[in-house]
Formats: sequence, structure tokens, C-alpha cells
Amino acid sequence: MKIKGKISDYSEENLLQAFVESGDASFFGELYRRYIPLVYGLCLKYLSNKEGAQDAVMDIFEVLVEKIPQYEINNFRTWLYSVAKNHCLQLLRKEKQINYINIEEGVVENQAIFTLTDIAQSQEETEALEYCLTTLPEEQRVSINYFFYDDKSYADIVDVTGFALSKVKSYIQNGKRNLKNCIIQVLKSPLGVRGSL
Repeated sequence: MKIKGKISDYSEENLLQAFVESGDASFFGELYRRYIPLVYGLCLKYLSNKEGAQDAVMDIFEVLVEKIPQYEINNFRTWLYSVAKNHCLQLLRKEKQINYINIEEGVVENQAIFTLTDIAQSQEETEALEYCLTTLPEEQRVSINYFFYDDKSYADIVDVTGFALSKVKSYIQNGKRNLKNCIIQVLKSPLGVRGSL
């Protein structure tokens, strides 16, 4: 495709074709710029977080630069909407997935499964959970409390605590594992929480 005139004067179809043929990201950058309000609005709707939505807009751009040459796109707007929506849903699954603490068989008589944000199914489970939270290192306990009890996203926790994003993810993951191990040990003890004090 022969390049003529200003890139801002290109039609969407010509921008897409020029990008696919040349690999020059400036063509796609111009095309994507025209859809940033749409993508941002969609991400904000799903993520309910301005900073998260802004990050998603940039992440989606990087994903699309890699993906577009692999696809035959008939309607860019529809395709972009679908990609952006799926990206946001993946983020939600990663950040807001329900993290179950599975109590090993035989530990609890009814083999209960409960989450940090659910009402525990017995007084023993409630006491074990509350006790085990106090045993976590401060960073893990703070991150767990914000994520599960205050329903904050990773980005929110970074803003509030100043922790690095990678650290927040690590604190939550390790905190859940430590909680599970602690709860199992407490519930195995004949004296319950009192036996762990």
C-alpha cells in the first residue's frame, strides 16, 4: 500500500491495512487512538477503577499490536470491543476469583469449604480464621484484609500501602497458603484455638 497524505487523514480500513502490510505501529497507534474513549469506557465499566482502566487501555494496545497480523478482521470496532471485553474479564478472574480454603478431609466433620469473605460455617472455623489472621506477617495480613474484607483490587492495595504490585500478589498468595495451613492445624488440635495459644 502506497502511503499518501497525513496519517490522520487515513480511513480506519487504510490504517489497518497499512499496519498489517508495513508493521509500522504508528498506523495502528492512530487507529487505536480513535477508539481509546470506547476502550476506556468499557474497561471502566468492568473494572470500576480509573487507574485499572487506564492500565488496561495500554495493555490492550500492546496485545493488539501482536495479535492483529494473525487475524483477518472484517469489522475492527466489533473485534476490538470483543478483545477489550475479554481482556477485562480475564483481569477480573485473576483479581477477584473466589479463593476457597479447602479444609482437608476428616479435619472438619462436615468437610466444610468456606471463603474468607463468607460467614464461617461453625464457631470453631470462625475462631480459627480470626486467630490465624493474627499470626500472619504484617504485610500478608494487611494485604489479605484489604483484598478480601475491603474488596480492594491489587491496584487499590498498592495505592494504600505503597507495596509494589508484585509484592501485593505475593503477600496475598503466601498469606492464603499460611492461613490454610494454620487453620488446618488449629482445627486438628483437640483444644482448637486455645491449644494454639
